[in-house]
Amino acid sequence: MELTSKQRAQLRGIANTIDTIVHIGKDGISDNLVKQANDALEARELIKCKVLENSMLTAREACGQLAKLTRSEEVQVIGTKFVLYRQHYDKSKRKIELVKDKPRPVK
Repeated sequence: MELTSKQRAQLRGIANTIDTIVHIGKDGISDNLVKQANDALEARELIKCKVLENSMLTAREACGQLAKLTRSEEVQVIGTKFVLYRQHYDKSKRKIELVKDKPRPVK
């Protein structure tokens, strides 16, 4: 699922209020870290992550790798923090309802 700019803006606004729950350190992205991120995405749909100073990865690299490994969408990368989103497969368990883009009128 590809996010639109309006949906990204909505998710960035929500991400401002949440705490960082995934920290990437000198070990980089390990199997345990991927499992932790998967569990958090399953429970919350939107997570904020931070790359610590002793990590060999930049925030952009870590975001790309973790998004691919968790099958999630990159929402934003700022400084050492980044935000990931994965919509819950079960509609009844979704916590975040994304805005729908209105179709553009044809002239």
